[in-house]
Amino acid sequence: MAYTTIKKPSDYFNTKLYTGTGATQSITGVGFQPDWVWIKQRNTTRFHYLFDSIRGATKKLHSNSTDAESTLSTTLSSFDSDGYTVETDAGVNQSSGTYASWNWLASNTTASNTNGSITSTVSANTTSGFSIVSFTGNGTAGATVGHGLGKKPDIIIEKNRVTTGGYNWNVYSSALGATYIGSLNGTSSFTTAGATIYWNDTEPTSNVFYLGSSGQSNTNGAGYIAYCFTSIKGFSKFGSYTGNGSTDGTFVYTGFKPAWVMIKRTDSAQQWGIMDNKRNTFNPMNAPLFAEDYQAESSSAFNNFDILSNGMKMKTGDQWTNASGGTYIYMAFAEEPLVGDNPATAR
Repeated sequence: MAYTTIKKPSDYFNTKLYTGTGATQSITGVGFQPDWVWIKQRNTTRFHYLFDSIRGATKKLHSNSTDAESTLSTTLSSFDSDGYTVETDAGVNQSSGTYASWNWLASNTTASNTNGSITSTVSANTTSGFSIVSFTGNGTAGATVGHGLGKKPDIIIEKNRVTTGGYNWNVYSSALGATYIGSLNGTSSFTTAGATIYWNDTEPTSNVFYLGSSGQSNTNGAGYIAYCFTSIKGFSKFGSYTGNGSTDGTFVYTGFKPAWVMIKRTDSAQQWGIMDNKRNTFNPMNAPLFAEDYQAESSSAFNNFDILSNGMKMKTGDQWTNASGGTYIYMAFAEEPLVGDNPATAR
């Protein structure tokens, strides 16, 4: 049996960089029709713009904000066979603006999922371990929602998308468990305080995830979107590590050469740092963008980590990636698998 069923990771996840024109333009070269597009302008202060095919083109959310979903026709106007089309809004297409977009393939279709007590609409890719889930809350503790992965999720990122006023991006990590809750839009540590009203203190299964009664996660009648991930050998890894505070830092084994990494310290307030292989083309990786922050990209004062053929090697003792005794979670997607038909090479 092959090490991984995914021979070309960029068929399922890909980073695309582009320069804005201020006029309608088609962004091509993604390699597939994306179902989730996350765009961040790199050269100036600007919100993150997140779009998915279930909610539909022109409907934006911001990872750095608690704002509800809004519809803006001048943003991303269509999901195309090799990318997407952007219109004139500066958040996605300012003239001479430089942008990073991170793109994931789900199924390019939707299906009704009745595995949970709440019926959901799902676009799921069981090969790559990614699904987009839309549902309406019922306000009942212990409610369940089908996610379509056929395997227990390692990461769930959920947002009340329709209610105005202070609703966080809720994050579940299997590395910490369902008794913990984190917020993608903030730097706070993961906490057990009140976590039962988010995930009902109950681990997700291969078919469903659980909800508490919190308005953040399950307001009766409110619409929610969730992005669910499960680790796929040779393609994606979602795990945790402990920092050692050294320039000869912790090594994190992923089993592939990472193309995209997001790291968050969970026992202390720190940022959600994102690196990718298109903006950071050589080691060390030192030009992060931050999911909860609208600031422009800038080279870090620290040489945060090296990308290796089989994982990541921390290169500094900074608080964001490698504080002594610090607990971290990470999401990683592959550029190349470690072995197989397209084996990884060193940088």
